[in-house]
Amino acid sequence: MVEAQNEEIFVLTDDDGNEQTFVEMFSFDSEDYGKSYIVLAPDVDTGEDVTVLPYIYNPNDENDTLQPVETQEEFDMIEEVMNTLFADGHI
Repeated sequence: MVEAQNEEIFVLTDDDGNEQTFVEMFSFDSEDYGKSYIVLAPDVDTGEDVTVLPYIYNPNDENDTLQPVETQEEFDMIEEVMNTLFADGHI
């Protein structure tokens, strides 16, 4: 199941301690990998192409803990889901 939304805000801190806000573009569950994924985008519209950040997450985790995507196969699968959503006009 894919959920496309822009409601939840995430504040991420980089290695230098700088905080940036991101919005949830969409989230989905993968039966193949047995994991849930979330894709975040910067919370500012610069009018330019942006880099999105995919993460593994547990939708039932009250702390919204994000884990890095572990394999190239997972990145490829996430990219395929994102391309499908863009092509279908969902995001």
